[in-house]
Amino acid sequence: MSIKSLIINPGSTSTKIGVFEDETLLFEETLRHTTEEIAQYAMIVDQKDFRKKIIIDLLASKNFDMKSLNMVVGRGGMLKPIPGGTYAVTDDLLEDLKIGKQGQHASNLGGILAREIGDELGIPSYIVDPVVVDELAPVARYSGHPELPRTSVFHALNQKAVAKRYAKEIGKPYDSLRLIVVHMGGGVSVGAHIGGKVVDVFNALDGDGAFSPERAGAVPVGALVRLCFSGKYNQAQVTKMLTGNGGLNAYLGTNDMREVTRRVNEGDKEAAAVKEAFIYQVCKDIGSMACVLEGKVDRIIVTGGIAYGKEVVEAMEKMCGWIAPFTVYPGEDELLALVQGGLRVLNGEEKVMEY
Repeated sequence: MSIKSLIINPGSTSTKIGVFEDETLLFEETLRHTTEEIAQYAMIVDQKDFRKKIIIDLLASKNFDMKSLNMVVGRGGMLKPIPGGTYAVTDDLLEDLKIGKQGQHASNLGGILAREIGDELGIPSYIVDPVVVDELAPVARYSGHPELPRTSVFHALNQKAVAKRYAKEIGKPYDSLRLIVVHMGGGVSVGAHIGGKVVDVFNALDGDGAFSPERAGAVPVGALVRLCFSGKYNQAQVTKMLTGNGGLNAYLGTNDMREVTRRVNEGDKEAAAVKEAFIYQVCKDIGSMACVLEGKVDRIIVTGGIAYGKEVVEAMEKMCGWIAPFTVYPGEDELLALVQGGLRVLNGEEKVMEY
């Protein structure tokens, strides 16, 4: 029997939904929200009823029978650190999404909406591999100061999805492989996967690793301290410099690698230098994760929007292809990754995780 699923992926100014039959997308829609609509709500959780109504109204406009659904899957939010997997939206998980255990983010609404709609229909609700997935080995948590431990915040949903996709394609269990997964989008994360766990990964939000289109990555610490106390900037401004206006945005005024490549092809030497530095830094991160895997790497998997750029991937292969062969899965199909997580549980391939 086929399984029909409603997938909910809330963003700050949009709600993306998809309806699937097994892994086949029946339809998807990105529902846009104006700044004025969002601004009237003091807290993220206050948007629940507003977003739920437009989802239900859309399904009604398509004459879709919600009673035909077998599960609802939402994007996971800022929960406490948890192992990867598919989680039932329990009362405890729901409460932590509502309060924003590690912060207020629109993705918190994914599990909240999934639970409410699922309960009304009498079907299970899940979240899959939220950004707070934390499977770091104990040694990976040390930074150099006990008040500044390394934390795991990365593109867990996509990293896990492409790792499992590769494992399925070669007919081996994910937990039998030693992989380096490189996600390159608005942020960059490079993870070492052993035994089905991401035992080390660079904080893709506000700290480690290569710079990205929007994030500064690991900047010189002493210089950052002096900048913070220079009197030129407040905390919010410095944070924006590191996350949002860092990386390509800071150097070239664009967060689009395609635009950078266009400038390079037109002879822009600064754009060429920044692009080379981006590739250089990502490859350094791959090299460090190869050490985590003790040089025994089955595959380097490259994913995310920047992976569409063949010249970027080819330059990376030239620099670190000696470590392991490359497999490239361009883009980031979050809706499919979410439905696959739910299906693995309903089909008995994985056990549901308890929060």
